[in-house]
Amino acid sequence: MIRNHLSTIIIFLVTAAAGVIAAISFGKMHHPEELYPSTFLTKKGMLSDYFDGIKGTNGDTEVYLFDSGVEGGTALLGGGTHANEAASFLASVVILENLKVTQGRVIIIPRMNNSAFTCSDPMEGFPEYFGIPTDNGTRTFRLGSRVTNPLDQWPDPLVFAQYPSNQQLSGFETRNLNRAYPGRPDGNLTEKVAYAIIQLIDKENVNIAFDLHESSPEVPIVNVIVYHEKYEDIAMGAVLGLEMAGLQFSPETSPKNFHGLSHREWGDFTNAVPFLMETSNPSMGRLRGKTDVDLVLRGYCDNYKKAKETGALRIAYREDTGEPIEHRVGRHIMGFKELINSYNYYYPENQIVIENLPDYDLMMENGVGKYLNN
Repeated sequence: MIRNHLSTIIIFLVTAAAGVIAAISFGKMHHPEELYPSTFLTKKGMLSDYFDGIKGTNGDTEVYLFDSGVEGGTALLGGGTHANEAASFLASVVILENLKVTQGRVIIIPRMNNSAFTCSDPMEGFPEYFGIPTDNGTRTFRLGSRVTNPLDQWPDPLVFAQYPSNQQLSGFETRNLNRAYPGRPDGNLTEKVAYAIIQLIDKENVNIAFDLHESSPEVPIVNVIVYHEKYEDIAMGAVLGLEMAGLQFSPETSPKNFHGLSHREWGDFTNAVPFLMETSNPSMGRLRGKTDVDLVLRGYCDNYKKAKETGALRIAYREDTGEPIEHRVGRHIMGFKELINSYNYYYPENQIVIENLPDYDLMMENGVGKYLNN
């Protein structure tokens, strides 16, 4: 009898300890890591400053403003639309922590869908966190979900009718921020976040806007710049500049009949010149093997090496190095810089001049951690 009681007590204590550990881990997901903007930051605010309908929710997120004080244009840079796309978030962080603006303004939202950073995609086996070594220790970041946390928005409909197009999509896509634009003030949380971003673009008179992404190596839309058809000249100018720097980007026009995406709806519903950039991330692909931190950061998997050798993939998969994080972050930063240069050429009256960002070669040589602050 005593032995049975002891066994029961031990099982209870082990279960309680496991519950406490799980609760602590769950709670940490709701506390975003500290970011360290460069000394040239002018103002830090929240997305709810532009639409208070998301205030107090997990959809609210930090907004950083760099104002040169010199008259010019305004750029918006968004990372973390999909929180499982590590390089899109990290590129926005590197830019945030190094940027100097000498003409015009730059607004940065590193966690566009903040709610997506508070959960993980079920059945995908993604690690919860990844670490980037720096000169002063390791910086740890969340690897979240492609969509809004179901605890913040549930249930999903069987079929998602995108507003206002009424385009029919899988019910899961109702929590995808990049299917929710232009959003609506009385919609679900994801639509409210999309609406708040549109309000920011309008109220801040944003001239050029960027949405950073990553995609599976096997999909056609990879290593691309997606542009609204009204701004083809700017995209082509940037692609030429990137080729001169040794980087190949495929220009892709935003489909007119595929609604809800930033490169379509920002161009249709605002005065901003929108671009979306995709890098290749093997940790997101269907051919991948074990999904661990090494795959997220090193971007190497034998399965993709073999697939590349068949000639079926468009990716620049390097022998034994794959698609490392510094390569993906470096591509995003160079794309950001060259698109702004091209925009300045076509819109000289709204110049945006940025400095202090690493180029691709420096990123590859030094790694991402060299450009992260503490």
